[in-house]
Amino acid sequence: MHQHPYLTDKMLLRIPALAHSREIAARHHERLDGSGYPRGLTAASLTPADRLLAAADVYHAMTEPRPHRPALTGEEAVAQLRSEVRSGRLDGDAASAVLQAAGHRTATRPEHPAGLTAREVEVLALLARGQANKQIARQLGVTPKTVSNHVEHVYTKLGVGSRAAATLFATQHGLVGSFEPQPQQPAPHP
Repeated sequence: MHQHPYLTDKMLLRIPALAHSREIAARHHERLDGSGYPRGLTAASLTPADRLLAAADVYHAMTEPRPHRPALTGEEAVAQLRSEVRSGRLDGDAASAVLQAAGHRTATRPEHPAGLTAREVEVLALLARGQANKQIARQLGVTPKTVSNHVEHVYTKLGVGSRAAATLFATQHGLVGSFEPQPQQPAPHP
């Protein structure tokens, strides 16, 4: 069973016009945390299209009957898909898009791995880029103490004790790099 993405890649390799589609099709079982197959790619290597197809494939598989289980109800599939996002295996934005397309209500704010808030993701991304707390505070328009509190919460939620471990988590889950969320600029004072 784990061979079908690899075989998809090999079959489509002979059709140059499908090169882009081939890559996406071959990655539909890859996960942000590297637990997928066939190559064990992580978030840094997965494009938004890869992430969207992975979430759609998971949702589709859960809502179809399988020899070992009946199809999950819509509510069960939503809960399972959101659990995959919280665990850091699937992209929150991709999962929300799939759920919305399937007719489910979606959260108004995106879900992030490990239960991180949007602000904690912003702080983590800047921390992973090597910025000091004072620099992060200046960029986000908050106090250094507030940043320190966010960093402490991030470390606790991730179960890490160092900047290096937090940076590794951020990299593995696509929270830095080309998919990094852009921090909101503070509103100018009149």
